[in-house]
This record gives sequence, C-alpha cells and structure tokens, in this order.
Amino acid sequence: MWIDRLILSELRQAAASFPVVLLTGPRQVGKTSVLERTFAECSYVSLDTAANAEMADTRPEDFLRLHQPPLVIDEIQYAPAFFRAIKSHVDANRGRHGLFILSGSQNFPLMQAVADSLAGRAAVLPFHGLSYEEWAIAWQDRSDWREFIFRGTFPRLWDDPDHPVSRSRWYQGYTATYLERDVRNLLNIGNLRDFERFLRACAARCSQTLNMSELGRDVGISATTARQWVSVLTASNVLFLLEPYYRSLGKRLAKAPKMYFTDSGLASWLMGFQNAEALWASPFAGALWENHVIGQWLRWRDWRQPTASLWYWRDQGGNEADLLIECDGRLHAVECKLTEKPEVRDAKGLQKCASFYGDDLVASLSIACTAAAPYQISPRITVRDGRTTWRLGE
Repeated sequence: MWIDRLILSELRQAAASFPVVLLTGPRQVGKTSVLERTFAECSYVSLDTAANAEMADTRPEDFLRLHQPPLVIDEIQYAPAFFRAIKSHVDANRGRHGLFILSGSQNFPLMQAVADSLAGRAAVLPFHGLSYEEWAIAWQDRSDWREFIFRGTFPRLWDDPDHPVSRSRWYQGYTATYLERDVRNLLNIGNLRDFERFLRACAARCSQTLNMSELGRDVGISATTARQWVSVLTASNVLFLLEPYYRSLGKRLAKAPKMYFTDSGLASWLMGFQNAEALWASPFAGALWENHVIGQWLRWRDWRQPTASLWYWRDQGGNEADLLIECDGRLHAVECKLTEKPEVRDAKGLQKCASFYGDDLVASLSIACTAAAPYQISPRITVRDGRTTWRLGE
C-alpha cells in the first residue's frame, strides 16, 4: 500500500530551483520509493552496490558517461569523492536545475561533503518515517494512535494491512543490518554486542536529559565512548537531541540536551515491549508519548518550516517546558501529557516559562495530550491533540 508523503511538493519545488537535491534520513523510511515515484523521468542508480560505489568514487567520469543526468543516486554517502564530480558537472551546466537527486543515510559525512563541495548548489531536505497525519489518512477507520506509536513509523510495517510484517522480526533485522553496515562505516566499534546494549540503554532514557557518564556506566564504557556512540546514532538519524533554550550563551538555564528516537517503534522494541497493551500500561508510556509529540514537530520543522527552531526549557528549580517552538521571533511552549483531560496544575512548567520570558516573547502555551479537540483550561493555556501538529497562533 502506497502512503502519500507530505514532502513530495517540497521535493518537486526544490528540484525546480536547485541543480542538486539531497534527501537525507534513516534507513528504510522510504527515501528510494519517494524519489523513484517523484522523479520517474530520471535515471536511477544505487551506490549500495559495491561496483557502482567504486566507479563513482574512483572513476567519476566513467560513471557520468554511463549514468547521465538528470539522475537519481541512492546512498550517495558510499562515494564521498563523487561530490567533486557533481560540483564540476553543475558548474559546467549553470542554469540547469534538477540535475542530481541524491539520497543518503548518514547525516554527518553527507553534510560535510555538501559543505565542502556543494555549498549554494544543493537543497537539503531531511526525511523521516511516517508522520501521524500521513498514516491516519492512509489507514482512516483502522487508525489506532496507540498501535502507531508502538509499531513505529517505518512504511514497511504498514504497507500490507491484510498481511502485516512481524514487528519484532523486522526490528531485529533492522537493528542487525544497521549495526553491521552503518556503525562500522562511521566508527570502529570492537564489540557490536556492547553497542546493541548501548542502544537499549538509550531507549530506557528516551525523553530524558542526556547524562553521558551515567549512560556509559550502565553499559560499562567511558563517558567519552558514550559520547562518540551517541554521535554515531545522531549521524545515522536514529537519535534526535533537543537542546535547551537560552537567549544568550551566558544565561543558559540547562546545559545537557534531551534524547529522543526518531522512530517511536524502535524505541519501544528496544525497551522490550512485545505488545501495545503492555507498553501503555508501563511506566515508559509517558516517555513514548513525549517522544511521539516531539517527533511530529520535528517533521513539521523539517518538512514545512525549516526556519523554525525546536528547544526545551528548564530552570534551576526543575520547572520545565517539554518543547519550545521558536518561530518568527516568538516562542510557543508545549507540555506533553498522556491524558485526555489535563488540569491547570499540569501546566506549571509552561506558566513558569511564560513568567520567566514575558508575554512579549511567549506567544502561546499548550498541553499536547490525547484530547480529540482543542479547548481552553485557562485564559492562556490551550489543551490540544498532541497526536499531530497544529497551526501556531490559533
């Protein structure tokens, strides 16, 4: 079953405006399918094949003679030297757009190559698994948000409603493939079993402030190694780090970021849950709900409002706003609560944040919960459906 993705119009617009378009995101989120469907008129080649990657990296002229633009190239990170050939071809064909449509799974090497060779020539679009909005439209009456968060956002888990793939087997294979391919390419890890344990330790701290010393101690590695491994997970788009908000470098209220998974299903699988009922009855339910809400706003920023910034806020007294959305010079504070009927006391952190920065900066206060429709619980605080995003300022 094909699920329409919200990023399609942005992709077409970028290809009409830039000579190079780069779609970057985790493995198995549908990058290849989206590019093949959106740019069906272009030739396609994957650098997942060793022979193709070797030719592109060492014999770029031969590669371009064999595969002429406009061209879709999948897994471009396997041929980092090819970016120079792309630059030369683009410069020799000034004024032409949509020459190279690229995809890749490793953010750090990709962005380094883009910065070195394609600055000003490439539009970079981050891609993620399914948003709740995309999934709910496709599944309609069969939609169950609890099952969606538990099962995850990878399209393969939802493409056959009548014969669904085994979630446990799929994540087992996904994790093994990710460990073998991406991790070994990015970092020399001697014991992959330790790294898998590290993944599970990260999942247990989903939606929490990141403490490298504690994380490393639980797995039996140093804080320095934990920091390196977190960088691998963020570079591979498995983790997303939400930084604390501060108006100046000298007035930071919190220093450590909060850690989230870009896919809630992977987090719940790593936590060890085999069915949705057990997850939602567990102490981890609130953390997975917060992870889901943050993930929806991450997709909103990357797909619809790339100039916006996402933060969290916490003062020295422990008062916290789970999410601050900075857009057009104003802040929109959000608290995540796994309940259908939150109370005013649930917004204590929001009120502290608004008091700290003032009404001129803080434009709105919202509680993202499971309520079906928005309503006010105070003149300034709005209860909203956190399963998806909403229009800021309404």
